[in-house]
Amino acid sequence: MIAADLVAWTRLLAFTADAEVLATCEPKALRYRLLHVPARLIHGQRRRRLKIPETWPWAAAIVAVFANIAAIPWSA
Repeated sequence: MIAADLVAWTRLLAFTADAEVLATCEPKALRYRLLHVPARLIHGQRRRRLKIPETWPWAAAIVAVFANIAAIPWSA
């Protein structure tokens, strides 16, 4: 039940605008598209960056999901 709730809330909060392509996916397809990204973690300039290849079909949607999650305000 927790996993189903987490998927539902993530769809409501993060899969908007450019990420709407992923909002209609089944949970199995969603896991595949998010967890099988051929990305590299890059360290430099005191920051960590996730480098996603532009050739990955859902690269723009995944970047939009991370941006939407980062834009959620912290509670006080």
